[in-house]
Amino acid sequence: MTDPIADYLTRLRNAIKAKHRVVEVPASNLKKEITKILFEKGYILNFKFVEDGPQGTIKIALKYDLVNKVNAIKKLERVSTPGLRKYAGYKDMPRVLNGLGIAVLSTSKGVMTDKEAREQRIGGEVLCYVY
Repeated sequence: MTDPIADYLTRLRNAIKAKHRVVEVPASNLKKEITKILFEKGYILNFKFVEDGPQGTIKIALKYDLVNKVNAIKKLERVSTPGLRKYAGYKDMPRVLNGLGIAVLSTSKGVMTDKEAREQRIGGEVLCYVY
């Protein structure tokens, strides 16, 4: 697999379209950090790290509106790819839907959202947009 983050986002996207409640993805430290951010910002209901085998898995419970059956995540978009990395300084940090969405960044201080990176005045690699 050449792009594990794109695979992670695609598994989430496919589970949302199929209206699944829970999705399992192979674990890595970067995927765990992205999952924690999605949970903190309210895009997923819950998550659990399962340590089975050498790699382990992440079980993610997706969040739906009970009345309309609409998911909390409207779109997941991969920005930086292995073939074309996208970096942003804190001054030219992208704003997703005028601040309604989040951009997930990998910085020297760890994985964080665009707002947190702007506050700490650090830039990094823009991994994905979520809204």
